Amino acid sequence: IRAQIFKHYKKEIPYSSEVIVTAFVEGEKLHRISAEIIVERDSQKNILIGEGGSMLKIVGKYARLDMEEFFQRKVFLEMFVKVIPDWRSKKNYLKKFGYE
Repeated sequence: IRAQIFKHYKKEIPYSSEVIVTAFVEGEKLHRISAEIIVERDSQKNILIGEGGSMLKIVGKYARLDMEEFFQRKVFLEMFVKVIPDWRSKKNYLKKFGYE
């Protein structure tokens, strides 16, 4: 998901976002994956989603295709965009997201 964000967005969006996988359920024929994309501001959320969800749909489509190639099976991917104001300047979020 993060790779597709870098591919499809410019400027601050890729650097102000974080992707957290909130659920991963493996199945014989299908993997179900839920993820949150964290941004710092509502304006970033709007840019990330795009008009009528168009940009998020593109990111989701290509991320899902990459995952299906990797796992060699179908993937059901759901993504949610969440705003956490100024998360990059808060130590507790940086630690939670794996940054030391």
